[in-house]
Amino acid sequence: MKFNLYFWKNATPTRKHLYAIILVFIVALLVTIVGSVTPLSQQDATTISQNLNKTLQQHRETNTLTQYIFLNNFTICLLMFIPIVGAGLGLFILFNTGLALGAIASTQGYPVWVGLGSLILTPVFWLEFAAYSLAMASSVCLFVRIIRLRMKVEPDGVIRWIGISTLKNELKWLGISIATCAGLLVIGAFVEVFIISLAGR
Repeated sequence: MKFNLYFWKNATPTRKHLYAIILVFIVALLVTIVGSVTPLSQQDATTISQNLNKTLQQHRETNTLTQYIFLNNFTICLLMFIPIVGAGLGLFILFNTGLALGAIASTQGYPVWVGLGSLILTPVFWLEFAAYSLAMASSVCLFVRIIRLRMKVEPDGVIRWIGISTLKNELKWLGISIATCAGLLVIGAFVEVFIISLAGR
């Protein structure tokens, strides 16, 4: 335990962010798996699967599938950046993503692990989960910086904020993270539509 604390305290801010992203990625994957194996009634599974197929078909017919996938995923991702609340919301969304995967597997008659395995083998999984993990990790890190902010009144009456420099750095990281997530999700949307078009042939 002491080694872990020493290891974390001596890490650079960039390394701390990287460790946080990896940890969140693992948790996000586990939550998605739990969602996928959560039992659903056949009626609920059919309803979820039909709604997904209907949405997919509508946007394919109007040739707006790429835009829809990106805007949907990026909106979700932006919500995940909200300090601490975003991380919880993100895990809830990924749990429901797992439910959808389980529903599709149930209605199409194959084991859920086949669906999960197939998803993990695609670039879409890594692009989207990398973006979501980055967003949720940023959510937690920004929250930590905010709660560590302290106000100190000097003897001459001047107010000084302790931790403001690290908060500013965190906000810079936030901006870079949002831009990175946008890039990942744009690529992910194009790749996902390409895979869907191949599967539809």
